[in-house]
Amino acid sequence: MAATLKVLLVAGARPNFMKISPIYRVGLKYAEADCRIVHTGQHYDYEMSQAFFEDLDLPAPDFFLNAGSGSHAVQTARIMTAFEEVCLAARPDLVMVVGDVNSTLACSIVAKKLLIKVAHVEAGLRSFDLSMPEEINRMVTDSISDYFFVTEESGARNLLREGRPPETVHFVGNVMIDNLFYQLHKLAGRDGRTFSTYKLKQGQKDYVFLTLHRPSNVDAKESFQEIADALNYVAAERPVFFPVHPRSSKMLAEHNVKLSDNIYLLPPLGFQESLFLWKDAALVMTDSGGLQEETTALGVPCITIRENTERPITIEMGTNILGGTRRETILEAYRRSLDRKGQRFAVPPKWDGRAAERIWKILMGSEEKNHVTGIRPIREVHR
Repeated sequence: MAATLKVLLVAGARPNFMKISPIYRVGLKYAEADCRIVHTGQHYDYEMSQAFFEDLDLPAPDFFLNAGSGSHAVQTARIMTAFEEVCLAARPDLVMVVGDVNSTLACSIVAKKLLIKVAHVEAGLRSFDLSMPEEINRMVTDSISDYFFVTEESGARNLLREGRPPETVHFVGNVMIDNLFYQLHKLAGRDGRTFSTYKLKQGQKDYVFLTLHRPSNVDAKESFQEIADALNYVAAERPVFFPVHPRSSKMLAEHNVKLSDNIYLLPPLGFQESLFLWKDAALVMTDSGGLQEETTALGVPCITIRENTERPITIEMGTNILGGTRRETILEAYRRSLDRKGQRFAVPPKWDGRAAERIWKILMGSEEKNHVTGIRPIREVHR
């Protein structure tokens, strides 16, 4: 009888839940795999974490670390201390981390120091911007991982350039897209009238869907006001639906930033209700990494309100345009996006809903070959 592979699957913040969902579901198909969920509590209020477990068909976590908020150092230290206890008790063979949040960094370091192998899903992505905490998390995690599961070719190329052994780098596709297709299927069977935003959507056509939460965009009044000025211009032409992240809500009040009455401020939405809105939007404007990918997969026009992106494939092949963070550059991107209306875009390789299957085949030894040699050059995208 084959030995059981004991895996701890780590989630900490909102986007992590979308990524672990397909990995967990596929893992259930393997009798010789014991996959348990660790929720670090990095996002700790109900709307931003527990509701996502329910929305994504995930069970209650096997371990909840209750890390809570705090500075990067405080939060990372809490996660490390609590996760060490979990590892000593559970004795996993592998810790699987996803994305680029503090939980990813903290749990990979703890595992590695306990001589537990680490797998990083979404490895190799780089913005080349060290002012971003996420970039530091990505770089440190990738410096110590044993398995690198890559979403796009630029990730594989970055890892090889950084000296990672080619046999450890696996181009598997994108688990975010696995989850997207799964949720689209569920959404097709659901009555849209059950959503609180149903009437709003029915009453407004040709709308923009907006997410905005990055500290670099909202924490300083000058940057937030610059972005708001651009959004107010867009709102003069078409309605904007804006589910407001708690951080953005706090900063709107602190900075006294005024938004147009044609920008509809919504509470944080579950994944399905958010998808219900943005899949039919005329345009998505976001500073989220995940939405850059998801809109590319569905061919929805997207403007990324950032100066750089670690997901260059969404710009090279997809619907994404890098808009920067100043009023004039955002509006330039807005006009370019309107000019591209009706244009067809390619979907990146292996964004087919089967990334989680490829990950488990590799882990369980029935490996699909995912060669990383011969990858074509793609320019790094910065504004």
